[in-house]
Amino acid sequence: MKFSNWDIGSFDRKSAIGFVNCGINPLVSVFLTSRGITDINDVLAATGFKPAPLHDPFLMADMSKAVTRIKNAVRLKERIAIYGDYDVDGMTASAILAMWLKSQKVDFEIYIPGRFDEGYGLNTTALDTLKANGVKLVITVDCGVTAIDEAKYAKKIGLDLVITDHHECKEELPLACAVVDPKRPDCNYPYRSLAGVGVVFKLICALEGDFDSDKIIDMYSEFVAIGTVADVMPVVGENRELIRRGLNVLNTNPRPCLRCLLKEIGNSSEKVTASTIGFSIAPRLNAAGRMGQTDLSVALLLSESDEESERLAIELCRLNAERRNLELEIYEEAIAMLPEVVPNEPIILVKHDWYQGVTGIIAAKIAEKYHLPTIVISIDEDGIGRGSCRSFGSFAIYDALRSCEDILDNFGGHERAAGVTVSEEKIEEFRKRINAYYHTCIEALSETNLKLDFEVEKPALLTIENIEALESLEPFGSGNPSPCLCICGAVVTSAQSIGSGKHSKLRIEKAGKTLECIFFSASTDDLGITEGMLVDVAFEPQINEFRGRSSVQLQLLDIRVSN
Repeated sequence: MKFSNWDIGSFDRKSAIGFVNCGINPLVSVFLTSRGITDINDVLAATGFKPAPLHDPFLMADMSKAVTRIKNAVRLKERIAIYGDYDVDGMTASAILAMWLKSQKVDFEIYIPGRFDEGYGLNTTALDTLKANGVKLVITVDCGVTAIDEAKYAKKIGLDLVITDHHECKEELPLACAVVDPKRPDCNYPYRSLAGVGVVFKLICALEGDFDSDKIIDMYSEFVAIGTVADVMPVVGENRELIRRGLNVLNTNPRPCLRCLLKEIGNSSEKVTASTIGFSIAPRLNAAGRMGQTDLSVALLLSESDEESERLAIELCRLNAERRNLELEIYEEAIAMLPEVVPNEPIILVKHDWYQGVTGIIAAKIAEKYHLPTIVISIDEDGIGRGSCRSFGSFAIYDALRSCEDILDNFGGHERAAGVTVSEEKIEEFRKRINAYYHTCIEALSETNLKLDFEVEKPALLTIENIEALESLEPFGSGNPSPCLCICGAVVTSAQSIGSGKHSKLRIEKAGKTLECIFFSASTDDLGITEGMLVDVAFEPQINEFRGRSSVQLQLLDIRVSN
């Protein structure tokens, strides 16, 4: 067993039957009721027949102020700077705002700070550079809400600031023309989980005076979908609708830049899903930022020609391969630093001169491997440690950092992922305090729980037609995970290791239904499974395409001997 406990949900049988009688697919009906949906109008929204409404952007605090200042800049033909971030959320947010400013024939530039020499967010040196370039207005995207001192400096040198962000706010807000962030305590916007690109999209809608027309949504939704999924925002509510619309455009009429990138990835003929964004598109766009070449991804996103897009997509994929090799090297170093018995507390790994661009990926991998929050810190020649933090389970890493605020140089981020800057001499104190904070929360956590939607009592329900209907409920993601089901009391009719012993392929049978199963990253010996065993399997149902033949396949998440 990979998980110590399976939390198997149930479904509302009466409501499910009612949905089936209304023409909804039976597996979809059961699944939706397991997620608490019992109203037919909510079913129609979930299945895409009734699009979810988008909210009025002017409900967001300071949105009117932001619109007024930007429209004045456009009218007065002032030079504007878009000040972004070097991750996919920041790059896509910069791109859509650049597209809008270009449509207004405005003189503008995009400024994204260097990951290594400048770090995240606003800095005074960059503001001086923008001032020297003749900029009158700086619009931040995906950053700025905690830049108290930098905002004061901007005012001092005569730069106006409009801040758009989605990160957690501190008690004091920056002094700016407008601070647009749905996480502001005084913000009455009904949806607080927008990505940075989502906040910029709402700003554009406010500038256009149109927030729910197909024209506006289809113009920007590809990038909104990519940035939102890449930043692991909850795929529910307004985010889900924006992602759904973006995926529709990606699958029907993608921009040249994305069409060429999908082709280079090898996905041009397959359906683009949220998983495609998370595992294929986002890592390649992120590679440029991680390797100190953010301009490459931004140039690709803004490219309008096939020739230029193809060239940039090839270069981006080459850079991503280089990033993977570097990541593997540092990951192996990091794993080697761990004791044989990993302690039951956050993993904090520290080393001089680790390549900072990949520490976030490594922290995420280690957190997933050991089911523990992980912080990977690289110390530079000046004794400053810059760390990437990733959470696990329900532990809120941002709150943990906030509890250490007095010994940190800087920090920021979300409950799930954050960044931290701390001097070398304070790292041991930081370690002790993070661990102490963790142990005060540990009883409320459930690191090894596997949450399953429901038990499939009749495996005959797992047909190609029904699973395809379930897949039509995309997008799935954070806050709205892919369907996770289980079958209990099945007989293993065959079990073999495949892929040089790295993976397992099983065949199970229950109630006259035989199903193929695949378990990645574990051999049959690792699983302790042999033919004839009676087992329970937890899985994501999938359609396997092989040599022109489609078949049902269960991608196993866990397996255990049945009681």
